[in-house]
Amino acid sequence: MLAMLVLIGFALFQTGGTDEGEAVEAGQTAPDFELTTLDGKSIRLSELRGKGVLINFWASWCKPCRDEMPAIQQVYDRYKDKGLEVLAVNIAETEVTVDGFVRHLDLAFPILLDSNREVTRLYGIGPIPSSIFVSPDGKVVRKVSGQMSEGQIESMVLETLAE
Repeated sequence: MLAMLVLIGFALFQTGGTDEGEAVEAGQTAPDFELTTLDGKSIRLSELRGKGVLINFWASWCKPCRDEMPAIQQVYDRYKDKGLEVLAVNIAETEVTVDGFVRHLDLAFPILLDSNREVTRLYGIGPIPSSIFVSPDGKVVRKVSGQMSEGQIESMVLETLAE
């Protein structure tokens, strides 16, 4: 019964994205937002101008998200001193759940909590994981739905940092 409820919830979540017309696309200025991190700090996207930003939307129950996170961490470790920032936006989970996930994977980049899915809706995110690559001047370079490999992430980060 629990498995069936999880599957129904997952299906509703996957189809519950915003209208296609509202989705953020490459070339647009990334909409500004402010969210609180898992450790209680506030981060505003516009304060990161001058850096390339990877915004990754995820949830702990999402296996592709779980599989992708170590690759994001590896790329972050290589490029954080070259101007990369990662904002991992958790979608509507409790702090306890998110904290356990982050500790298990030993993630070192900021984990933001989108408790009300406001930023998820703002960016037109449907299936997860989804990632938005934002150039240092605040433009969306790429929007990717689905799990990426470490090589794909690194390639897109290099493209983003070069913008």
